[in-house]
Amino acid sequence: MLAPIPLRDVPHTNIFRKGDVFVLFGELFGRGYANGLINEARKAGMTIIGVTVGRRDDDNVLRALTPEELSAAEANLGGRIINVPLMAGFELDAPAGTPTPTSMVAEMTLKTWQDDKLDWAHIEQCREVGIKRFKDSVAQTMAQLDSMIPNGSNVFFAHTMAGGIPKAKVFLAIANRVYKGRGERFLSSSALLESDLGKLILMNFDEVTANTFQHLIDGSATIRARLEKTGGQVRYSAYGYHGTEILIDDQYQWQTYTSYTQGKAKMKLEHIAEAAWQRGIKATVYNCPEIRTNSSDIFVGVELSLFPLLNALKKENGGAWAESQWQACRAVLQPEFTLEGLLHKIDVYNASDVMKSFRNFAAWPMPNTAALADVMIGTSEEITKMHTSREALVTDILSALVLEGTGPLMFYETSNPAGPVLWLSHDVIAKQLNQLHN
Repeated sequence: MLAPIPLRDVPHTNIFRKGDVFVLFGELFGRGYANGLINEARKAGMTIIGVTVGRRDDDNVLRALTPEELSAAEANLGGRIINVPLMAGFELDAPAGTPTPTSMVAEMTLKTWQDDKLDWAHIEQCREVGIKRFKDSVAQTMAQLDSMIPNGSNVFFAHTMAGGIPKAKVFLAIANRVYKGRGERFLSSSALLESDLGKLILMNFDEVTANTFQHLIDGSATIRARLEKTGGQVRYSAYGYHGTEILIDDQYQWQTYTSYTQGKAKMKLEHIAEAAWQRGIKATVYNCPEIRTNSSDIFVGVELSLFPLLNALKKENGGAWAESQWQACRAVLQPEFTLEGLLHKIDVYNASDVMKSFRNFAAWPMPNTAALADVMIGTSEEITKMHTSREALVTDILSALVLEGTGPLMFYETSNPAGPVLWLSHDVIAKQLNQLHN
């Protein structure tokens, strides 16, 4: 892909109606993009069905949810959950009686991890065990789901699976240096990804973030064929990230958070959608903007791209409502700081030679540098200190707005998608929000 393909206009087509089915392929946890999509499905009167990743016992054996856990998960979703464990990834899988990748990584230390080597033949065996387990669970899930969807229904499959970092103390220490470290504490993301530990993480990212989308598309083939024969339509969506266009010098320009370790897996997700599209399957990856979520908070500086949304709200004719969002953001700053001053800091940050050098779409995802860490983490810390409380940030307000805007954009666009990979940038999100509130 040579350049991003932005969705420019707010879509209004809707094939989904009361009695159609929305399937969340990934468990709903905390705040995140999936909430906006579920809200739209609920507004349309769709039947909401979810899945679970399951839970692991103390000995790491994967199990289904208990009745109490299932009840809580269904209440959180607002729909039924098929109680078959769909834990993606292979970090805790292994042939019987052999070590898992996580246990192998657990032997690494901060002094040795860059030189420690993994047994790749064994890792591949673990990967095969994990893939078989997941595909078998998908087959069980789809068999149950098939009986829950009437002939002629339209179905919206929303893929939300992502991640894949093994739970190991050594990685937490490394991650703090890669994503939060400056000066002597800085660690190059290249150092991580060139190590055996990094290669394992990238492999597991592929399985969790990308290949699960393929398993969903393949696993639902019988359902798709039945519905299409009886007058229904099937759609697939997935959440991507591949940088975002934001206002820089009053022009929407592509930029990105660096270093985005899952970048290659997100591009593989795009390729899966493109291949499905060529087979006549309407599968679309929506590359969404940077926001603050429970999982993104480790990436210090990812939130800096959010601030120009305030300017986009005004540029796209937000009027009085846009001004009210500016006021809400002003209210969480300390009295001696202004929102205009904060946005000026962002302008200076985006205009720096360091940040300009990372606005290279063809080279994405690029590794981080010490200079980048200084500028990005330093700017992030300066802006955080401008707030009255770390518990109430401008980026919390803006993240909620992005979630509100992306929900209807994805929902309506998926009815008649323009292509397999689309970018939801600040312009169309501002247009959507302004239409919702004006």
